[in-house]
Amino acid sequence: MTQLWGIVNVTPDSFSDGGRYASVDAAMAHGYELLAAGAHVLDIGGESTRPGSQRVPVEVEQQRVIPVIEALAEAGAVISIDTMNASTAAAAVRAGARYINDVAGGLADPDMYAAAAESGADYVLGHWRGPSSDMYALANYTNVGAEVAAEITERLAGALAAGIAPERIVVDPGVGFAKTAEHNWTLLRELDHVSALGHRVLIGTSRKRFFTTALGDDATEEQRDVATAVTSVLAAQAGAWAVRVHNVAVNRDALAVAAAWQGVTND
Repeated sequence: MTQLWGIVNVTPDSFSDGGRYASVDAAMAHGYELLAAGAHVLDIGGESTRPGSQRVPVEVEQQRVIPVIEALAEAGAVISIDTMNASTAAAAVRAGARYINDVAGGLADPDMYAAAAESGADYVLGHWRGPSSDMYALANYTNVGAEVAAEITERLAGALAAGIAPERIVVDPGVGFAKTAEHNWTLLRELDHVSALGHRVLIGTSRKRFFTTALGDDATEEQRDVATAVTSVLAAQAGAWAVRVHNVAVNRDALAVAAAWQGVTND
């Protein structure tokens, strides 16, 4: 079964839905909507990682996310904290989060691996080369699939050495992070390099800029949601354990149709 991770951005500046759910009440309401649509996990973030974005103080990040995590976890939701900060990760787990989704793969905070190990939460290790403020300057690859897998392998060594059990690690190839549109499409075609590392794989393509190469620069949110659903199906067929999406309902239906085609049940 492919897991559906629903995105809850408690931020004013995320690239797709920044500001819609910036208040605690709005974020909680959106979380409940995603759960009702079939989300298995709610991925809650308080800091935008869109291209060109600037970091926010840790205190601000935690003020945004901790009340939302506490409320949704108390209601029974499985929570992931989307953060690059070790202190936020630790605080979120204390508040009820069960996953730490670190798009930086430990490179943004030297204390992240130790915090994840101590927390007992599952740890999502993303592929990352540097901050969003200048990520495209780092988009240089000769063989993107193999290079991404090799760099994740280096990060895995640090995570394992810090005491994170291998069965608690999920890897994310970092679609959109320090990668051009061409890199992203090639990486998705070469997902087997990442799957071969032997860990669960999380894919996050939702509404990202690289879809414009297929849809055009004026693609609407609805068009990007449909495109996301196509990649979710293809990622699932390539062995992805989970997909991280804004529109859970559209992706749920796409995965259900694909499962029916294959004669299996995606539930």
